[in-house]
Amino acid sequence: MLDRLHDHGRARRVFRLRILFAALISLVVVLTLLGRAAWLQIAQHEHYLIKAEQNRTRVVVVAPERGRIFDARGEVVADNVATYQVQITPEHSQDVAAELAMLADVLGLDAHAVEALEERIRVSRRFDPVLVKADLDEVERARIARLKPWLSGTEIVSSLKRVYPYRALLAHVVGYVGRINAEDVKRLDPDAYQGTQYIGKTGIERQYEDRLHGEPGYRMVEVDALGREVKVLDTQRPVPGKDIALTVDVGLQGVAAAALGEYAGAIVAQDPRDGAIRAMVSRPSFDPNLFVDGISHKAYRELLEDPDRPLYNRATRATYPPGSTIKPVMGLAGMEYGLIDPEERFFAGPHYQIPGNTHRYRDWRKWGHGWVDFEESVFRSVDVYYYDLAYRMGIDRMHAFLTEFGIGQKTGIDLPGESAGLMPSRDWKQRVKQQVWFPGETVIAGIGQGYMLSTILQLADMTSILATSGVRHVPWLVAADRQPQPRLELSSDDYWQRARGAMRAVVGHDRGTAHKIEAPYPIAGKTGTAQVFSVGQDEEYDAEELAHRLHDHALFVGFAPYDDPKLSVAVLAEHGGSGSGTAAPIARQVMDFWFGVEPDAEVQPEFSEHGD
Repeated sequence: MLDRLHDHGRARRVFRLRILFAALISLVVVLTLLGRAAWLQIAQHEHYLIKAEQNRTRVVVVAPERGRIFDARGEVVADNVATYQVQITPEHSQDVAAELAMLADVLGLDAHAVEALEERIRVSRRFDPVLVKADLDEVERARIARLKPWLSGTEIVSSLKRVYPYRALLAHVVGYVGRINAEDVKRLDPDAYQGTQYIGKTGIERQYEDRLHGEPGYRMVEVDALGREVKVLDTQRPVPGKDIALTVDVGLQGVAAAALGEYAGAIVAQDPRDGAIRAMVSRPSFDPNLFVDGISHKAYRELLEDPDRPLYNRATRATYPPGSTIKPVMGLAGMEYGLIDPEERFFAGPHYQIPGNTHRYRDWRKWGHGWVDFEESVFRSVDVYYYDLAYRMGIDRMHAFLTEFGIGQKTGIDLPGESAGLMPSRDWKQRVKQQVWFPGETVIAGIGQGYMLSTILQLADMTSILATSGVRHVPWLVAADRQPQPRLELSSDDYWQRARGAMRAVVGHDRGTAHKIEAPYPIAGKTGTAQVFSVGQDEEYDAEELAHRLHDHALFVGFAPYDDPKLSVAVLAEHGGSGSGTAAPIARQVMDFWFGVEPDAEVQPEFSEHGD
């Protein structure tokens, strides 16, 4: 009996302990739940309120409208047109790779395009939309809309597409925009470019990207369970980019391009009074519209492999020997250094020899020019005169003087990728080639050949300095605050008049190398050739038999009117053969348009086999 009572009491105690333990467990669970609820409802209220709001709303970034670009007369040369584009936002997608695969199939994207998209997505923030394809047609939009249930991160949005109405005519000046790629993302401010799919790649579009881009805005929209917009809750308008006005005149640009005709080459027309560029032609050119939505790999390879290099800006990046166009500057240097008297006559035979050397440096005129003074040496383009002058001057003084006229120096124009060219010197050759400088190299530098290289823009700027008797301006395409350049001072202003007068005789004298382009307004200029192919000193070549790509380049620089210069022009026609027969008539056509003169049918480019 006692044992049974004892067992019963123990059972009751065990039961009570179990009840107590269960109660404690329940209390802990309840307190935990209450604590968690309090944490979620109080401490994390803001966080989950935002999360809940995001499930109901979506912030849509609105890219700013890119600033337009105009020419000097107000013609639109870079515009924006409304279009539709498809983009993917990784944060909204359940499977980015699957969506890209579907889009590639529907839109016909090649492997290179898909790889570029994957790389762009990889380096971008997940909430930034990435452009897949722009300028969608109705069929493409319908196909994507039909697949919308499987494309949660994909949306079709209206946008503004960049267009270039003048196509190849202004491609090297205006440049083009292209899709932002992985490399661009690494250097851009992600907030400033949120929602933006394009960026300036070349030309003015790249140089003035900060001014043209603008600032993004946003729309806060309410969405349904399928992610479709129900209504707009809030809006902040984007700040559009600023418009830009160029100094280039489209009419003059068109005339210059047409005057160059089938020749590859470049033309730069500049206002010598302030440095403004009125025309800048590089041929052949390309259609910048091809790059806006992403050029195909095949088409891009064709442009890159084209032997005529249409993507290359020959006005600012290509360098050529300046040839005889530097002779007026060489004459100025000779007078300034006291090496020549402009009135003194010099006998210019068929060739020149360095004292003590048997090598003969030939004049372009095989029987020579006889007795000439400085003016005649310029308007008849006497090589022997400048061989002798260069030898006596020496490369060091030549380097110092021609550098002041911009040869071998970047002009500072507001375009990316400008080349400096080369004004050789003794130090340069030792540093670069680890070789000494030879006197013969000085001699040929005297007529702008050998190592000397310049851009066509540099030659136009050099001509403007001559036109204004030493007044210098940095060439420019878009107005900005510019520091005035110090005037190039010589010991006598008479030297300027001598050089300018000699250039006037190149066109105005009946024996001048460019006398055939004499116009109703007075033109001053200088013809030249840039040698491509060398022959032995006792040999000659037949221009008709020589391969076209071995013909000399034709050059002409000039300004007008002579007594009140308003336009400087530099022309290079690749393999044109003759500055007088090919380049000078092209310059005359450019000047005629600018000064409102009816074109002269007799002034047309022609091929000449020798000299300037």
